[in-house]
Amino acid sequence: MAADLTDFGNWLAVPSVVCLWLAVLLRAPGALRSPQQRGLWLAVATAAAAMTLNLPDVVTYAMTRGAAYAHTIGLVRNLIGVLSAGAVLYFVAATTRGRRLQLASCAATAAWLGTLVALDAAAPGHGTHTMPPVGDPVPSLAYWLVLIAAHVIANTVCVALCWRYSRRTESRGLAAGLRLFGLGTALAGLFWLAYLLKALFASTWAMPALPLLMNLHGLLRAAAILVPTLFTLRRTFADVATAWRLWPLWRDLVEAVPHVALNKPRSGRVTELLWPPVPRNLLVYRKVIETRDAILILGEYVRPGALEQARDHVAGHGIPEQRRTAAALARVLKDARRAKLAGLPGQTGEASGLELPAAIQSSNEGGDLADEARFLVDVAEAYTSPATTEEVKAP
Repeated sequence: MAADLTDFGNWLAVPSVVCLWLAVLLRAPGALRSPQQRGLWLAVATAAAAMTLNLPDVVTYAMTRGAAYAHTIGLVRNLIGVLSAGAVLYFVAATTRGRRLQLASCAATAAWLGTLVALDAAAPGHGTHTMPPVGDPVPSLAYWLVLIAAHVIANTVCVALCWRYSRRTESRGLAAGLRLFGLGTALAGLFWLAYLLKALFASTWAMPALPLLMNLHGLLRAAAILVPTLFTLRRTFADVATAWRLWPLWRDLVEAVPHVALNKPRSGRVTELLWPPVPRNLLVYRKVIETRDAILILGEYVRPGALEQARDHVAGHGIPEQRRTAAALARVLKDARRAKLAGLPGQTGEASGLELPAAIQSSNEGGDLADEARFLVDVAEAYTSPATTEEVKAP
């Protein structure tokens, strides 16, 4: 059982390191521009480097190159690990805006690195740094206690603050990132606590689980820094879906009132989404604004009483109450569009027969644009429905 656990943990080593490096590369452009994300990115990048040097194949290769080469790889791996622990503290300090903790993390990291180098230099000649199942730690017990203390202290502080602030923040993305990072850090803390038991009490019962703990920690940290990317992708897919559903209504209204469009429309719906004429993050915003403006102008071509008559008509088609306003608006917009394209005269001001629905009125007054987008999607769906094909006759 213990051997199977170790084998599974070792099997996860390469996938964990690959996921870490992919996450580091994907998040590098945004993280390096953001002071709050920079510490998190550095913590994961240094953890990825340390775990790369700890891969079984890398360790085996270092051993075959001789004791001096193995010693260098081991020392660099441990120093990078301590740098990662310091970056963890710095990330937590930056997230919680703790200036003193930021300074303390930098000072502690420098002290830990200097102490490790000094203890390594003072130890008798040795090869790779290791905590063997039997025998004394290499290069020395003091070296390993300092190394373990650095990780345990940093991980404990990180887990406590990640849990605390993930419950306080109103940002779902930040809360998810903090919890994933805190859970991964907790697994890393258990890893180093097992080494502490081995160093102080020669206890080896937890050693078979160490590869699994470390590699699961890597996967969770990779997921933590990818949370903003996942939220961005979800928002992008939602925007694309909204723009796709708005297209039939928007296209027809812009055809009737072309001057409301900021840019000349593309030739087709797929082309519009693949190569939008505006920045992609503004695509839905522009579609909503332009659709609303076209509705306001076409309102001048709506006969008095037409909207109420349309509501009565769509009610007879079995349309649910919550969608009747959207369906009625879609119906009168078709008639208004026909009138505009036919060159009929419009009415302005109070003579207009179109009273704006509440969703459009609230957005026009600084309300929630998302509510208006949802309402206009309902209008767009009703616009292509058979219930809106007949003209509304004047009473």
